[in-house]
Amino acid sequence: MTHFETVCRDKGIKRTHQRIEIFREVAQAEDHPDAEQIFQRVQKRMPTVSLDTVYRTLWLLHELGLVITLHSGRERTHFDANLEKHHHFVCEHCGFTRDFHCSDLDRIRLPDVLKNFGKVKTAQVEARGLCKACLLKK
Repeated sequence: MTHFETVCRDKGIKRTHQRIEIFREVAQAEDHPDAEQIFQRVQKRMPTVSLDTVYRTLWLLHELGLVITLHSGRERTHFDANLEKHHHFVCEHCGFTRDFHCSDLDRIRLPDVLKNFGKVKTAQVEARGLCKACLLKK
């Protein structure tokens, strides 16, 4: 929350109660929620918050560099406030997503061919498969 407050202050962005609660929800979530999930969770504490406000706030947080986005292949953008170097496991069946850390993956050298496309700012490994719960169901 301190980083959130510092970035907002430095960029001249008002720290409204709604923005604080939306950021807090993303920052506390381990499941990389999408906008609708964040809306449902925040609405329990703030019944007057609108889905539009949640969307606008999430994209503002993204523009400010306070959250990153993940695309699960399910046509929804998921949000992650963990800005430290990490990777993701994604269940291809239910969309379950979790962070994991691996120093070996952090040291992977990106191929020179990527320079043909542009400048890489960050790279993360995404491991896709079936989570434990989905494996048990099969």
